[in-house]
Amino acid sequence: MRGRLELFTNEEMSRADGLAASRDITSRSLMENAGAAVANAAVALLERTGRTADQPRKVLILCGRGNNGGDGFVAARLLQERGVAVRVALLGAMTELRGDAAMAAADWLGPIEVAKPAILLQPADLIVDALLGAGLIGAVREGFAQLILAVTASGMPVLSIDVPSGVNGSTGAIANVAVTANETITFVRRKPGHLLLPGRLACGKVMVSDIGMPQTVIDDIAVQAFANEPDLWLAAFPFPQLAQHKYQRGHALVLGGPPYGCGAARLAARAALRVGAGLVTLGATVDALAINASRLDAIMLAPIEDAADLGDLLADRRKTAVLIGPGFGLGPRTIEMTITALRSGAATVIDADAITACSANAAHLFSTIVHSPVRPAVLTPHEGEFERLFPNLQGSKLERARNAAARSGAIVVLKGPDTVIASPDGRAAINANAPPTLATAGSGDVLAGLIVGLLAQGMTGFEAAAAGVWLHGAAATAFGPGLIAEDLPELLPRALQELHKLV
Repeated sequence: MRGRLELFTNEEMSRADGLAASRDITSRSLMENAGAAVANAAVALLERTGRTADQPRKVLILCGRGNNGGDGFVAARLLQERGVAVRVALLGAMTELRGDAAMAAADWLGPIEVAKPAILLQPADLIVDALLGAGLIGAVREGFAQLILAVTASGMPVLSIDVPSGVNGSTGAIANVAVTANETITFVRRKPGHLLLPGRLACGKVMVSDIGMPQTVIDDIAVQAFANEPDLWLAAFPFPQLAQHKYQRGHALVLGGPPYGCGAARLAARAALRVGAGLVTLGATVDALAINASRLDAIMLAPIEDAADLGDLLADRRKTAVLIGPGFGLGPRTIEMTITALRSGAATVIDADAITACSANAAHLFSTIVHSPVRPAVLTPHEGEFERLFPNLQGSKLERARNAAARSGAIVVLKGPDTVIASPDGRAAINANAPPTLATAGSGDVLAGLIVGLLAQGMTGFEAAAAGVWLHGAAATAFGPGLIAEDLPELLPRALQELHKLV
């Protein structure tokens, strides 16, 4: 199952095509298989929209000059053989077609119209978008852009091939315009652009056809980017075992802020306990202990005034993970305590205020992480915090998170509706299960608590971060509209029960 989670960049897909050719799998056979997959997806979509085989069905296929267009020509031939009324329009000249695309066009025996906006004035039951492939770089040129805008304005259902035209498959970027598809059929594996925003919003439902690509080719590519789904980390998930006692389930320490800002730490601490940590302690200044005590039961409390107090507490190696940042406050004390946590040997999650405070001397933070003991560090920035800590990093969200992880030595969780989890070793996961209801105050504090709770139980850094992000989305989805951060820990049992069924 794990292989299905792999995400192929445009460059990796090109390499896969080359490896397949070296193993006597022709590019023409792959195009034929891709066209067949498109035809099947088109028929299925027609049926879902009420156009069954006993009714007249009209499909308009818009082809470009590359292999994406070649897939469209193959699909046109196969759909016609199945009794579908097919019109094909090409944006460009037949003489511009090359290789497999030219051969596919030659096999299509029907007329080939000129693809221009006026062609959309004649209604169709389905438009197949075979205009541009996944490798688009830069803006969509004017002729294509006008046609794409006309497709959108038509209101007709759209099936896109590989990615919607205008979306970059590697990055999810849309430079100026893009087709908005009802469904997208892609090949071999999904691309990062199917999961990253804004491209994901253009894709609709994404289906994958392997088109006969051998698993050995996929293995040889050694892809390092994955969709963040349970199969990626389930084997490492620390489900409770019958013979365990609470001290073997790990002890998480959550550092809380001043009396007026200590709610964030309580949210995180409750999430750490709910996700399975055997013990959770909330450490706070003496003046914040009373208010925390009035709101907590199973979570213990410890007075911590400064970095020396924190060092003394973490000298007890039974405290296996520490979280600093939620509602903690800014200033030198925050920096000192973050560095102390990293040097302690406990797994450390650095969130919120701790990220902002340490961004003033990011080089010192990164050096401490790199030279800290074996247990991992996890950084959990949203986009604003990320920019403060890693200014001027360019590229897609996936590229920026990977570069940040390599630079810092930490697992980086770059948050958002398309959260990216990146490891210094190059692995990365893109999350797609987060509902929009997670955009609420305190939600990020719960996520940080989930991650520290999993780290406390001995889960490795990348897997703990990825699992925490997924559980965060699953819990929010289980609640639905009206969600506030306080609801999330209470929905974890339901998410964990569903997770357990997958074992």
